[in-house]
Amino acid sequence: MAETGTETLRRSPLAHLEERMREAAVTGARGVTLTELPFLTMVNLRVDPSSGTAGRIETALGVPLPRRCGDTAASGPRTILWLGPDEWLVLSPPEEAAASREPEAVALRDALGSDPGSVVDVSANRTTLELSGPSARQVLEKGCPLDLHPRAFGPGRAMSTTVGPVAVLLWQVDDAPTYRLLPRSSFADYLARWLVDAMSEFSRPEVP
Repeated sequence: MAETGTETLRRSPLAHLEERMREAAVTGARGVTLTELPFLTMVNLRVDPSSGTAGRIETALGVPLPRRCGDTAASGPRTILWLGPDEWLVLSPPEEAAASREPEAVALRDALGSDPGSVVDVSANRTTLELSGPSARQVLEKGCPLDLHPRAFGPGRAMSTTVGPVAVLLWQVDDAPTYRLLPRSSFADYLARWLVDAMSEFSRPEVP
């Protein structure tokens, strides 16, 4: 993605695989697609959840912080993923697409003030892959140790895990099912190629 004027040049970690991922898409009853959602705003937040500071941050977010492993919370276009007892990842659309909105990290730093805790923009640290379709769960089950059956993992759940050999945050968005995988940018190429390979089986007729 190139931008002109005073803005910087940016290229997403998986721009070079965009066509390959598009060509790997499978349609029909065994369908599955893979796309990159680049440049999401990601802010790492650490604060004592029992403190008054957490209350101010929740007011700024417009939603209570999720308190249990695997829980998420949504407020408008932003989603908060639980990372630990005092740590969260706040996801929202790219700042450029929300110019009328105060930058996420700035608003949260203002809410934190001088109290103990941290607010760090980590948007460049990860990218986001979206895997969706009737066969998406089966693709992930080839290399993810989590129990992804709907009885254990459904929409609104997010966990730190691995897919193949790559550490990711795995978030199920809906019951299509659609999953979003957040790997470190340096591992995104390997993960995307792993997923494309895992998807290839579903382009062929199912063996009875």
